[in-house]
Amino acid sequence: MSKSNYRNSFFSFIIYFFMMVFLIFILLVISTVLYKGIPNLFELILEEEILFSIKLSFFTSTVSTLICLLFSIPISYGLARYNFPFKNFINSILQVPISLPPLASGLALLLTFSIGYISNFLDKINLNPIFTIKGIILAHFFLNVPYMIRILRASIEDINPRLEFVSRTLGYSNFKTFFKVTIPLAKRSLFASIVITWSKAIGEFGTVLMLAGTTRFKTETLPASIFLNVSSGDVDKALTSSVILIIISFISLFIFGTFEKTKYY
Repeated sequence: MSKSNYRNSFFSFIIYFFMMVFLIFILLVISTVLYKGIPNLFELILEEEILFSIKLSFFTSTVSTLICLLFSIPISYGLARYNFPFKNFINSILQVPISLPPLASGLALLLTFSIGYISNFLDKINLNPIFTIKGIILAHFFLNVPYMIRILRASIEDINPRLEFVSRTLGYSNFKTFFKVTIPLAKRSLFASIVITWSKAIGEFGTVLMLAGTTRFKTETLPASIFLNVSSGDVDKALTSSVILIIISFISLFIFGTFEKTKYY
């Protein structure tokens, strides 16, 4: 074997070595939770508290994902197709929630919506998010819109602008071109972004903890259920919630990988 081939083989060995070590570590952690949690899963999943946390998690994640979609589609299209002053600066601000620690995000939201006139106004229209289910949805929205924008913007940028130009020359307005050409071409990434955003929302805890709190049978999502049950010493219920989240995450990532090339994992 030549020296060049030896170096190439050694380089490949290093890559596979680190890959396998991390893979084994992940499998060890996940399998430990599954091994301890699955035996009681089918019994405890019917407990009133677990059922409540599942329903609340599904509801808040679905609603927040739909709201994220409503904002992310036009924003990502604007960033991908339009040039305007301070575009890079504005994009950086839009991405700030991704880099903030969850607890800091939650504290910032809590302080913002505790301001007197904002709190009073939201109380009047019954939309105050502090220590309510609305706070869970708001926390999900704040954290996940930037991530969805990043996915959708990259997808739209990959679409050849000439296709949209041809559509407009054939008589379609910008509005019709967007819905008849751009959205259909980006539908795989659109679906993938919905799945991964929903999955991220269902597992969010830190920001939700600060803004909505963790009250049993009120703001108790699956992550909150883990926290509350570990705190009270009921490890079996905590493990049940953990197993459910692991299963949801695995299914979501599988669907995401099917519809979107692994660029955004």
